[in-house]
Amino acid sequence: MNITQARDGATLRVALEGRLDTLTSRELEAALRNSLDGVTLLELDFAGLEYVSSAGLRVLLAARKAMSRQGEMRVTHVSPDVMEVFEITGFTGILDIR
Repeated sequence: MNITQARDGATLRVALEGRLDTLTSRELEAALRNSLDGVTLLELDFAGLEYVSSAGLRVLLAARKAMSRQGEMRVTHVSPDVMEVFEITGFTGILDIR
């Protein structure tokens, strides 16, 4: 998986490409942990994300929890396959998906 970050003031945009699964979720978790200080808007761009597993969902839930204390989190450009996972797991009611 490729993770690209761009910070503009208190906004952090993170684009993901590939698969967010057991092998790559730790990489995203570490990247977010080291980048969220002072961020009030976290925008996750999933245009290049092909798949998300339960391990990836756990990281997204932790990021949402962290951002609920300091701002907001949005998920954009979700593919139909990833959206299906969000719908089945109830994440459409948890995440701000645009």
